[in-house]
Amino acid sequence: MILENFSLQGKVAVVTGCDTGLGQGMALGLAQAGCDIVGINVVEPEETIAQVTALGRRFLSLSADLRKLDTVLALLERALAEFGHIDILVNNAGIIRRQDAIDFSEKDWDDVMDLNIKAVFFISQAVAKQFIKQGNGGKIINIASMLSFQGGIRVPSYTASKSAVMGVTRLLANEWAKHGINVNAIAPGYMATNNTQQLRADEARSAEILDRIPAGRWGLPADLMGPAVFLASPASDYINGYTLAVDGGWLAR
Repeated sequence: MILENFSLQGKVAVVTGCDTGLGQGMALGLAQAGCDIVGINVVEPEETIAQVTALGRRFLSLSADLRKLDTVLALLERALAEFGHIDILVNNAGIIRRQDAIDFSEKDWDDVMDLNIKAVFFISQAVAKQFIKQGNGGKIINIASMLSFQGGIRVPSYTASKSAVMGVTRLLANEWAKHGINVNAIAPGYMATNNTQQLRADEARSAEILDRIPAGRWGLPADLMGPAVFLASPASDYINGYTLAVDGGWLAR
């Protein structure tokens, strides 16, 4: 039956940046579908741990600043020691810095690019090597953005990094599909998370955004549960290199 293809029973998913917001929503969706979760965060994701374990799933919490790539292999070794295999990677961890392009600093450029795209590439590389070693394929889900498709304003490094995420998603899919590894991305629209707190607090800007969204509301972390489970499951085995917009219709306007 088709619903069996959406089951993730017995799978292990590595989710970066799952202490709050979209990462938390996706981790919970994967856990509800059957996954045990390896969460990689800067802070202890206490709320996410409690919700995942309440579902009867295991949660391994690892702490790291993913801009420091020398930690990546050690993190994966700990995950493998705990679970024995890895089946899914969700590259969600990311940051944003807002400033006019004319005044944007090198530090704000490097901080965003190091986490949002450099870490995404090298974590994917490390996990793909493990997938190939295991011989059963695997699923990689990158988190893109509306700014993978558009320029935006006052977020030059974020726009650059998320445009790169979409491009790298395609490249990795081209190279790794032959190993049974599906690499795809989700591009969330305007979501009610920490990253958009400034926008939502600006009444005029918030109204402009909502006026353009056909769904008439900001997205919620729960809106990413279904897309994440789909792209992590056998139901998406013939989808490679695609970036799925979950945006309430924003790009359709």
